[in-house]
Amino acid sequence: MKAVILAAGYGTRLQRDVQNDGSGEFVHLRGIAKPLLPIGHSVLLSHWLKALSRTPSIQKVFVVTNSLYHEAFKKWAQEFPSVEIINDGTWKNETCSILLQERLGAIACFQLAVKHFGVDDDILVIGGDTLFKEDFSLSRFTKHFAEMQRKDKNSNLVLSYQCKDEETSKYGILEVDSDLKVQCMKEKPLPTETNSRSACPCFYLFSRTTLPLLDAFLKEKETGPIEERDAPGHFLSWLILRGTVYVHRISGRFDVGNLPSYLECDRYFKEQLKNPDIYLM
Repeated sequence: MKAVILAAGYGTRLQRDVQNDGSGEFVHLRGIAKPLLPIGHSVLLSHWLKALSRTPSIQKVFVVTNSLYHEAFKKWAQEFPSVEIINDGTWKNETCSILLQERLGAIACFQLAVKHFGVDDDILVIGGDTLFKEDFSLSRFTKHFAEMQRKDKNSNLVLSYQCKDEETSKYGILEVDSDLKVQCMKEKPLPTETNSRSACPCFYLFSRTTLPLLDAFLKEKETGPIEERDAPGHFLSWLILRGTVYVHRISGRFDVGNLPSYLECDRYFKEQLKNPDIYLM
């Protein structure tokens, strides 16, 4: 099994918040990619790598970043021999010159890693700005996937957690049956448009048989707006209509999107994390 961490975003909301903060308290966060932000007593991505490197089923970790942060990620990765960094070749969130390559989008970045490293294996996809509450266990998740694979080698496994009514319009919401098989995914629905409150973060374990579908998805979306190729949930929603997807439930996540959400996450890891040595394991 391989893992791909999607870390090619530019963190524009967070950096804007830092720039606009007049206190000067957060100046040390300027110009730092979200996956490399200090969270508690470690870098955000280091929390993941400490767990991934101790998971026997995961042999290699690929991190997709961009030209702006490429050197910073290479320096960070020196601590982790199992990590390989790939640069998507972009410099800005929005293209302002014909000399600059357009932002690829998360799904194209995922495909870039698969093709560049010749991945033909089950693959774990992790959003680079996401962490989970302490009940999440990588070993339990991969064990659940193995159980699903014994029944159906084409099955895929994703996470979900219960969100509040007013939060459904922020997330992709999964509707599942009694066997936790996903029936459909609604993108940012109003609370009245679904009875489900199962939000789905960017954390997926795809079967190797799913990987060829990346080409079909991107071919279908190549003339559409980049938003259709950017949010990973768009591929998942497309996949649900063509493959088998099951849910693994957790209690919640941290999504580091802006300064308030970063501070909430950092505070949790400094003050509430009970077992840092086995976190995510």
